[in-house]
Amino acid sequence: MRPTPDLCDDHSDKIQVLRPSYNNYGGITSFCGQIATVYCPEDNTFVKKEVQKKGLGRVLIVDGRSSDKCAYVGDKIATIACENGWSGLVINGMVRDVEELRNINIGIKAVGVHPMKSEKRGLGEIGVNLKFGGVTFLPGYFVYCDANGVIVSKINLT
Repeated sequence: MRPTPDLCDDHSDKIQVLRPSYNNYGGITSFCGQIATVYCPEDNTFVKKEVQKKGLGRVLIVDGRSSDKCAYVGDKIATIACENGWSGLVINGMVRDVEELRNINIGIKAVGVHPMKSEKRGLGEIGVNLKFGGVTFLPGYFVYCDANGVIVSKINLT
């Protein structure tokens, strides 16, 4: 993948840039792919359900509304996602097990860290349009992530 600053320079009219408040937690810091989405208010049931499917190099965008009450992804879900071929996850919320996440061969961007797991009430939706951080994430669009930031495009830029 080309660095996001280069993609921004070459395609500024075709991209959206996520606000710069997301940190790297996975074993890979540069990743990209077609977008799949999950909305999950303080409940990661649908995150786990989605990563159990074949990822096919996609990136799962998880909207937890920036909640700081629990983590949406830890080492178990990240391992499942990696084993099923997901390129990465971008989480509008927290992660946990950060030492273990660094050793998993997957990209993970999240707002921060929280040691508490989420509730399991079966709340959420898969495949919905999401909007956070000044960006609209639509299933089928493309996302590019690296140490410089996160950008989204309707078309494949690589």
